[in-house]
Amino acid sequence: MAVNLLEEFELHNLSKPLFFIGSHPVTFTNSALWMIISVFTMCAFMIAAMRPAAIIPGRVQVIAEALYNLVANLVRDTAGKHAQPFFPFIFSIFLFVFACNILGLIPYALPVTAHIIVNFSLAVFLFIVITMTGFIRHGANFLYLFVPKGVPLLMVPFMMVIELFSFLVRPFSLSTRLFANMLAGHLLLIVFGSLTAGLLAAHWLAGLSILPLALNIAITGFEFFVAFLQAYIYTILAAVYLRDALEMH
Repeated sequence: MAVNLLEEFELHNLSKPLFFIGSHPVTFTNSALWMIISVFTMCAFMIAAMRPAAIIPGRVQVIAEALYNLVANLVRDTAGKHAQPFFPFIFSIFLFVFACNILGLIPYALPVTAHIIVNFSLAVFLFIVITMTGFIRHGANFLYLFVPKGVPLLMVPFMMVIELFSFLVRPFSLSTRLFANMLAGHLLLIVFGSLTAGLLAAHWLAGLSILPLALNIAITGFEFFVAFLQAYIYTILAAVYLRDALEMH
């Protein structure tokens, strides 16, 4: 039985061309649909959790407050005291990535964060915001970020090239890390799910199907942890990059 491992990740047009960029038609795809679903899901979750806010919180409110405090402490400890105005921005990124990761585990859903272009677009947007923040806060002095302190004068041009390259590569590393982890997890689920179905189809080997099935259940549980962990790591790195722009460290 042939299995297309990439079928789950295929993009499908859900509308006719909305407009054109040059000769390229722009349509509403299943990727856009699941991103919108992710945004509305987390908005609905936070609203439901906090309205009305109870003195003795229920389970949903406890989860919402735990996520809020987790990211608030992360921003304060990682990005510094000057980053507090950016907390809503960082918290929104965390919720979006987390929702996309979790909803991608639903059968027949599109795992949005397993598409590198989605992650790269988000990383570029984050990179632009942080870079603009650095220039707005420090002006041209922001360029000193690329000149490490204590470097001999002769080494300054060489070090500036290295620091500038490491700065510009951040969107690529940020997006690739999330993409690789989410893609690998989904591919494992597909492989072991297909193996289970294949063993069941071969009647004399049907008894062995319990092994890949059990492994698939374990991987599914682990993927829920990975979904949270990757959103958390993404947020930590965003906070670290924001600290660089605010404090020039």
